[in-house]
Amino acid sequence: MKVLALCHSSRASSFLPGLIVFSFTCCVHQVESARFKVVGPDRPVTAIVGEEIVLPCDLSPRVSAENMEVTWFRSQLSPFVHHYSDGKDLYEQQMLEYQGRTELLRDGLTNGSMALKIFSVRLSDEGRYSCFVQHGAFYEEALLELEVTASGSAPHISVEDYQDGGIRVVCRSAGWYPEPEVGWRDLNGRPLTSSSQTTSRQANGLYEMQTSVVLTEYSNQNVSCVVRNARLSQAKETLFYISDPFFPRVNPWMVALGVILVILLGSLALSAYLFRVQETLGAELRWRRWAFPVEKATVTLDPGTAHPRIVLSEGGRSVRWELTGQQLPDNPERFDYWICVLGREGFTSGRHCWEVEVGDGPYWAVGVARESVSRKGRISLSPEGGIWAVQQFGDKFQALTSPETPLPMSRPLCRIRVCLDCDQGQVTFIDAGAEALIFTFPPGSLPGERIRPWLRVGLESRVRLCP
Repeated sequence: MKVLALCHSSRASSFLPGLIVFSFTCCVHQVESARFKVVGPDRPVTAIVGEEIVLPCDLSPRVSAENMEVTWFRSQLSPFVHHYSDGKDLYEQQMLEYQGRTELLRDGLTNGSMALKIFSVRLSDEGRYSCFVQHGAFYEEALLELEVTASGSAPHISVEDYQDGGIRVVCRSAGWYPEPEVGWRDLNGRPLTSSSQTTSRQANGLYEMQTSVVLTEYSNQNVSCVVRNARLSQAKETLFYISDPFFPRVNPWMVALGVILVILLGSLALSAYLFRVQETLGAELRWRRWAFPVEKATVTLDPGTAHPRIVLSEGGRSVRWELTGQQLPDNPERFDYWICVLGREGFTSGRHCWEVEVGDGPYWAVGVARESVSRKGRISLSPEGGIWAVQQFGDKFQALTSPETPLPMSRPLCRIRVCLDCDQGQVTFIDAGAEALIFTFPPGSLPGERIRPWLRVGLESRVRLCP
């Protein structure tokens, strides 16, 4: 600057354009240097229940992330799994289930690594995670999938009773996740057919299996029970041998009793099958009821209930998610946790239908809510919380029951018809493109109060009410 002050004014004026070009070049270089990509693993990360796991996340190019803002989250930015900003970890809005169990590995920040360590892994930790990085006005994110697994106890084999001229042997094992493969093998490693097999969930969410096989004299007296965790490619095996003196001799009365038991079991199985057929036909008939013309409701959205991160457009018929929340009054009717909104209209009687376009974005939910649904805090997105809906959460399509009910999705959904029957107290969801039933909350599910349309949006999603 001193040199410029001593120069002749004409020379200074001729130098000014070059200075402007130089300054513009530096600014462009700084903007370009701020751009980066966030890279996660290209396959699911597997964690074991009770142990710790590191979720990798890196910058490309590998520049320092010390002065960047890093947020690990599940379905929405807040509350988060872990948040780092201005060189320190922030915990004010951390999800309750992760408090005291997360650590951002700072040793790698200077090398562009923002790996997150989770301690004492739980089954509820399974699912999709987002690694969101922001530097100034520029931001990027990477998605990764966490799979949780557990290897249970070694198989325990016991002799139960005599059956079909042989001895019924039962194998039990518990503490597995996900549901393992279980089976019997003979001395040469060939699979044996089980006479029965049951699987159940324990209170801690892990699986418990029980399988049985009937061993006969001079055949398959050496067997083994094998339980295999396919996710870890691990198996646990227990061998078993029973000698000849334990096998019963043929008794005509036992044969007759066996025939009677077979007939009885067959009758029970036939009854169960007919009951399932009846339930299926009932659901089909209930859906067909909606195939006939009903009152098509004109539905708009109530901005007074919309979460600050929801932007309404098209006359209150379209909603989208926005990263930066709007400055809106925190009235009692406004949702402040889940990013959702209610319809203006409410229904107490009659049958009403409306359609919703959901084809834009991987995170959305569509349904109805009772008038008195809680707007503040983390409510249960289920009938117990006053919400009856279906949702897409990444690659999962579910009905919001308690727990969620997985739903098949043979093709991407574009338009969903919501059919509300206030008189029967039920709500039905139909694929409007294929005219196919999606899911029905059974009659009597809804309370006897005013019911309003309900929408929820997530990251990069947009939902629109059809005219």
